Amino acid sequence: MLKVVLIVVFVIVVIAITSAVAWNLAISSRIKNYESKVGSAEEKAREIIDQALKTAETKKKEALLEAKEESIKTKNELEKEVRERRSEVQKYEKRVLSKEETLDRKTEALEKRESKLAAKEAELDKLREEIGSVHEREMAELERISGFTSEQAKDYLLKTVEDEVKHETAKLVKELENRAKEEADKKAKEYIVTAIQRCAADHVAEATISVVQLPNDEMKGRIIGREGRNIRTLETLTGVDLIIDDTPEAVILSGFDAIRREVARIALEKLIVDGRIHPARIEEMVEKAQKEVEVMIREEGESAALEVGVHGIHPELLRLLGRMKFRTSYGQNALKHSIEVAHLSGLLAGEIGVDVRQAKRAGLLHDIGKSIDREMEGSHIQIGVDLCRKYKESPLIINAVEAHHGDVEPESLIACIVQAADAISAARPGARRETLETYTNRLKQLEDITNSFKGVDKSFAIQAGREVRVMVIPEQISDSDMVLLARDISKQIEADLEYPGQIKVNVIRESRVTDYAK
Repeated sequence: MLKVVLIVVFVIVVIAITSAVAWNLAISSRIKNYESKVGSAEEKAREIIDQALKTAETKKKEALLEAKEESIKTKNELEKEVRERRSEVQKYEKRVLSKEETLDRKTEALEKRESKLAAKEAELDKLREEIGSVHEREMAELERISGFTSEQAKDYLLKTVEDEVKHETAKLVKELENRAKEEADKKAKEYIVTAIQRCAADHVAEATISVVQLPNDEMKGRIIGREGRNIRTLETLTGVDLIIDDTPEAVILSGFDAIRREVARIALEKLIVDGRIHPARIEEMVEKAQKEVEVMIREEGESAALEVGVHGIHPELLRLLGRMKFRTSYGQNALKHSIEVAHLSGLLAGEIGVDVRQAKRAGLLHDIGKSIDREMEGSHIQIGVDLCRKYKESPLIINAVEAHHGDVEPESLIACIVQAADAISAARPGARRETLETYTNRLKQLEDITNSFKGVDKSFAIQAGREVRVMVIPEQISDSDMVLLARDISKQIEADLEYPGQIKVNVIRESRVTDYAK
């Protein structure tokens, strides 16, 4: 066993020694190979370095040659450019010399001319002095001959020029007005006449009484009642006066409020038909009559809107519109007038080419303030504007209502149409009836306005105030001044007076020459 172990150990030692020897041999062979390779690499490196040095020397020589050639070429080009510049400078020098010579000659000429001009200025100064003295002598002579001083002559010339300019201005104004009237009047008349011909509305005369027919005269006593208590109750509840006189089979209801008169009329007729007339029954019938009138008012407003073809109006505005059936202005029924204005506005809008429905709406509502103007403070225009704002009418309708009497400027063509339609409806023959006092006051104001102008001798309002004839002083007003005077009077009348339709201003200048044969 020990031998086996020793043999194994020996074998391992032999193998280890053999391996070490083989490893040393391999290492030494590799070192030799590396040394041989390093030696050959050094030789190659030396050869490469020698070759590179040779190549660099060759390139250096070539670069030096190229640099020399380039420098020689550049030197030649510079010399050529210098020669060219020298030639150009010589040319410029020649030009400068020639220009200097020319300037010298011109300077000498200018000096000579200045000396001549100085001499001429001296001569001109002498001539001016002579002309001034001659002008003074001539002005003195002209003043002596004409009898005018220079200031007077200036005033005379200015006045002459002013008169001529005024004359030309008057002629131009007249020509422009005539031309504008010829072009505009034809269309305006055509539109207005067409609208009037196509619109016909009834007119109701103003009245403050209503008549109730009775079946017999015995009914009068029953209406009066014991000690007059029935008639007192009816008058107290309705606010109207009952006039029972000798008129056969009739009772007269008197009152300025048409709605109250209508309520009293309906209540009285119901009492007559019922036959039971006593205070409690009167109170009941008056209440029923009030409800009927309220229904009637609403129906009238709806009927007016339907007749005109306007929809979407607030129910309260329709009720107020119906109240206008019982309102009159100068004898013209307010509701009929509003309907007529709506129709006319629609017709005019159709002719001109604007929104017909908006025009009709504005025309129907333009006098809505008259329905309650007796119950509220303010003009019917302001009340109407407030009502339209309250019930959400459009700004266009509100402006048309506010501008239909010229209180504010119209902001749309529809507002102008409503103005025209309102004037047409009010100015139609028989449409309105003025009181005598209002009529005479308007005529007096018309004459006072015309008499207030300078140069007016007297004036006369004629044709029921539709025309005013103005007699002028011929020494103060010329023919040219007449045109301007007529225009100024018209503007003043428009500003100061309110009137339906239009007023013709006729200025008359009469010159008289009187002589006597002896």
